Amino acid sequence: MTQDAPCPFGERRYNAWNEHVKTRYGGRVQKVSVLAGFTCPNRDGLLGKGGCTFCNNDGFTPGYLDTQQSITEQINAGLNFLRRRYPNTQRYMAYFQSYSNTYGEFERLRTCYDEALAHPEISGLAIGTRPDCLPDAVLDYLAELSRSHIIELEIGVESCNDAVLARVNRGHDFACSVDAIQRAAARGLEVTAHLLLGLPGESVDSMLDGARQLSALPIHALKLHQLQVVRGTLLARDWRRDPESVPLLGEEECIGLLADFIERLAPHILLQRVGSEVPPSQKLAPEWNVRLSELAPRISAELAKRGSWQGCRYQPNQ
Repeated sequence: MTQDAPCPFGERRYNAWNEHVKTRYGGRVQKVSVLAGFTCPNRDGLLGKGGCTFCNNDGFTPGYLDTQQSITEQINAGLNFLRRRYPNTQRYMAYFQSYSNTYGEFERLRTCYDEALAHPEISGLAIGTRPDCLPDAVLDYLAELSRSHIIELEIGVESCNDAVLARVNRGHDFACSVDAIQRAAARGLEVTAHLLLGLPGESVDSMLDGARQLSALPIHALKLHQLQVVRGTLLARDWRRDPESVPLLGEEECIGLLADFIERLAPHILLQRVGSEVPPSQKLAPEWNVRLSELAPRISAELAKRGSWQGCRYQPNQ
C-alpha cells in the first residue's frame, strides 16, 4: 500500500453490500424478519444445553414478530413496518434470522421456505444457520431455489479459533465452517459469514488472522459483530461474577480493530455489517454505545485518516 494509491471504494473505503445490491437489483433490498420456531443443536440437547454463551436472540429479534402468527402474517407485519422506515425499497427478502433455520425435518424447512416465497412481495430468502446444520439435501434445495429467487445463506462462523469456539460452547470447530462454506459455494450459493470480534480467549493477532482465513474461503459477504454482554446469557452470568473474565473492546479499540481487520480482508468480499447493535434494555456491557448509523462512518473516517481501504493489506495465497 502507498499513501497516494487510489482507493477503489470511494468515500466509504470498503466494499459495501448495500451499494452492491442497489447496483445489482436496481435499488435497496430489505430483509423482513420472520420467526419459524426453529432451535439449535446445542440448545435442544443434541450437542448440549444452554446454547452459545453469548447468545440471546431477543437482542436482535424485531418487536413486531409474533410466533403465534403464520409466516405470511409475520411478513405482512414486517412489510407494514419497513415500508414506513425504508420507503424506497426495491425488493424484499424473508429473513429467517433467529436460531438455526436449516435445523429440522426437511419437509418442515421446505414448507416454511415455500410459504415465504409464495408471498407476492418477497423476492427471496436470507437464511441464518450454523455450519453443522447444513445437510446436502438442504443445500441442494436452496441451490434449486436460487435459480429463480435471491437466496442468501448466512453461516455463523463466529471465530476461526477452535479454542475460542469451545470456550463459548459453540459445538463445532472452524473446520466445520470451512466444510459448510465450501459445500454451499460449490452449489453456486452465495454465502454470508458471521464473525464475532472480541470473544473470550481471542487475541488481536487471532482476530486479524481470521481475516486471512476467511479471505481464503469462497464467501460472498461478511457480517462483523463486536461482542456485547446481553441479558439472559451465560456470558452475562460470568460477567456479573467477574467482569475481568470477560474483557470487552473499548470504543476506540473496537474501531481501530475493525479498520485493521478490513485492511486485511480480501477486497472482493462484501461487507454487510461492520458492527452490531443490541437494544439498551437487553445490553449490560460495554458502556459505550455507538449506533450502527454512526459506526460505519467512524470506520470509514479511520480508514481515510490512515490512507487505507479494504484489502490494502490483503496478502493472497498465505
